[in-house]
Amino acid sequence: MDFIFLLSRLILGLYFLFNALNHFTKLGMLTEYAKSKNVPKPKLAVLFTGLLLLIGGLTILLGVYVEIGVLALTLFFLPVSFIMHDFWKVQDPQMKMIEMVNFTKNMAIWAGVLLLLFVPQPWPYSLGWWI
Repeated sequence: MDFIFLLSRLILGLYFLFNALNHFTKLGMLTEYAKSKNVPKPKLAVLFTGLLLLIGGLTILLGVYVEIGVLALTLFFLPVSFIMHDFWKVQDPQMKMIEMVNFTKNMAIWAGVLLLLFVPQPWPYSLGWWI
């Protein structure tokens, strides 16, 4: 079971790190998308959300300061989901479906992240386990 939990942490942590990297390497494109959604200071918002993803990904991957990582990801998922994927405001049926899928995906991932708070620490094969 420890190996499956480790593998799950690796996949989830790397998922968030990959998305953090996208925020930094595709800053211009994501800034334009944020601007199209009327996000104030869109470039700063994209950089900040990239930092939140980085923090969340690292804490899950390393298995330390998990509560801080869950908080960072909560600060990411709630505003991003409700502002960027506001399907209830979209008129075009195809775009509405895309935004609904992204909104519900984000809510499901966030729920999974919240479950990490209930896994006793230190986690096996984590920095907290070795310290």
